[in-house]
Amino acid sequence: MTTEIQALGKMLLIKKHDIALEIHRDRMAAVPLTESQKRDFAKIEPKILELRSEFISLFGEALVEHKDKQKAIEEVREWGTKNGEYFFQLGAPLNEALRDTSFYREYIWKAIRKAAEESPISSDTLFEIVFIIDPLLDSAVYYFSLTYVDSFQRSMENARSAFMELSVPVVPLGPEVGILPLIGNIDTERARLLMEETLRQSESLKLSILVLDLSGVLTVDTMVADQLFKVIEALSLIGVRTIITGIRPEVSHTMVTLGVDLNHLTIKGTLYQALKDLKFYSLS
Repeated sequence: MTTEIQALGKMLLIKKHDIALEIHRDRMAAVPLTESQKRDFAKIEPKILELRSEFISLFGEALVEHKDKQKAIEEVREWGTKNGEYFFQLGAPLNEALRDTSFYREYIWKAIRKAAEESPISSDTLFEIVFIIDPLLDSAVYYFSLTYVDSFQRSMENARSAFMELSVPVVPLGPEVGILPLIGNIDTERARLLMEETLRQSESLKLSILVLDLSGVLTVDTMVADQLFKVIEALSLIGVRTIITGIRPEVSHTMVTLGVDLNHLTIKGTLYQALKDLKFYSLS
């Protein structure tokens, strides 16, 4: 049995490029591409063919060294991890990448069947090959998908972090004066970032006055109100005076209902009023 399995493994290694080319031709025939997409794909097509050959060789090697199953699993894991990241970077949709699985399964077994017709193998050998190839193919799909999804989640988290940082923009207006226009809802994560970024940017810009414009904030709950005043208190500890502007009527009603003490705060109805008092606008 061992000799038969190893012989089929060597066959896959010898024919890996031919099998890869067959898979590639059939797979691409199922993907309609525009002329522009074809030109772009032509740049990476040699690399894709190389990856297909490498993948088929994993199964050939697994049959040749079929007694060392752990080695085969590790090599498949390495391949899936490396190429899950690669295909994500290419921008290939995961569902399209996974469609390749059925093509690999079909053509690998087609090559084995053809070899078996030329040199008959026992049913025990055939079952043993099934128990080697199919679990490895499933493992490859698992590791490929896991890495792809991890890469996608990291990308989304990076994009979210970048967006969150941009959502706390302290804009310098002049010497020692800056403005922080807040827009949209403030959730727990954004509230935390608000504290960190406002202090960091105010210190970096050497501000003595920060205008906190709330005209873009639609709702204020207990958590938001508490966090805003914690920011104001923290700013005062580093020598920054805060002027609040643009409190909407519905927001002011909520703040009064919450029992927020506004007496010790500097509040202006509009951003224009605050800037006029700071002499950024002419009084004429």
